[in-house]
Amino acid sequence: MFKNIPFNRVIWVTSSFLIGTLAIVLTAVPWYIWHFGLNWFLVALFLAFYIATGLSITLGYHRLLAHLSFKAKAPVKLMVLIFGSAAFENSAIDWVSDHRRHHKFVDQDEDPYDISKGFWYAHVGWMMFKLRPEPPQDNIPDLWKDKMVMWQHRWTHVLGLVFGLGLPTLIGALYGWFHYGTMAEVGIQALGAFLIGGVLRIVCVQHSTFCINSLCHTLGRRPYSTKCSARDSALVALVTFGEGYHNFHHEFQHDYRNGVKYWQWDPTKWTVWTLSKLGLTSDLRRVPASRIFLAELTEARYQIDTHLEKTTTSLSEQARELVAHSIEQVEQISQRLAARISELQASAKGKMEVGRETIAEWRRQIAQELQTAREHLEHIHAQSMALPVGA
Repeated sequence: MFKNIPFNRVIWVTSSFLIGTLAIVLTAVPWYIWHFGLNWFLVALFLAFYIATGLSITLGYHRLLAHLSFKAKAPVKLMVLIFGSAAFENSAIDWVSDHRRHHKFVDQDEDPYDISKGFWYAHVGWMMFKLRPEPPQDNIPDLWKDKMVMWQHRWTHVLGLVFGLGLPTLIGALYGWFHYGTMAEVGIQALGAFLIGGVLRIVCVQHSTFCINSLCHTLGRRPYSTKCSARDSALVALVTFGEGYHNFHHEFQHDYRNGVKYWQWDPTKWTVWTLSKLGLTSDLRRVPASRIFLAELTEARYQIDTHLEKTTTSLSEQARELVAHSIEQVEQISQRLAARISELQASAKGKMEVGRETIAEWRRQIAQELQTAREHLEHIHAQSMALPVGA
């Protein structure tokens, strides 16, 4: 299951927690549902805590603290730190240090969850086995100075127990008392809340997060770069509030968005944007659309050229003429797009006297040019990849 893992280096506390919670989910949870059923309250409690803790990891630990892709007011920061602890994925200090190291050394030996060591190692093995001495946490100087983050680091396990297991259990007990009014039901509902809103939810949030380290470095598309193993997975995005668009994220890690296309599922992005409208987040960092398109164009050309080299000679010659003509069209669009963006930037800096209506029209034209270019690019890519590979 794990490649080249020395089993004499087990991290017992972490391993016991991961295995123990999974064992409870596979045994006690089915037993409870079989005997007492699954009511709307337990489902709602599971979803509420799944969203609260899951978003605290994606929005808080990841995009806010690890990548500094936006700024947040104290109430938002406090909530993501508290419910981040309730996800039982360690403190923000430890999480962010590991994640920044992952981006710096992706697919290398220094990568904490290096996929080249095997799928299951990247998924959970890196937390269960200590392969080398812990590296110094010298990549988080900003967090060492943050009093709120340091407070969470000191109390993360207590916060996790109180808010991750104690709070849902208490809510379950209160529901049992007010809805049924008997001590027996108080115990039944409290137990159900502990198992489903607590343990089951913890396991689901954790393993959905772990899938980013494993599945998103194994399966999926790489439309922006093939320099590393990171891939886009809409399926993983569905259960991780948008984190599955991992190829985009590795190429543009400081963008507050992961699902950059309008149709991509990214509730974390929508939450950050909504909070900004309420004055709770600010300085949202975005990569310019032209730069994103340039990455797509560069990668598509690389994939096309690589594929055409494997096709038969006659097909390659015909295809190259077709693709060369199509790519020329895309590059012409790209040049016009760059010119429009330069004009827009110049006007924004006050170097040109341009009315708001004109600027708005330029923005619409840029959006249209980008859409046309992307359609051309997708067509070219589909044409070339459909060509059969010959000997």
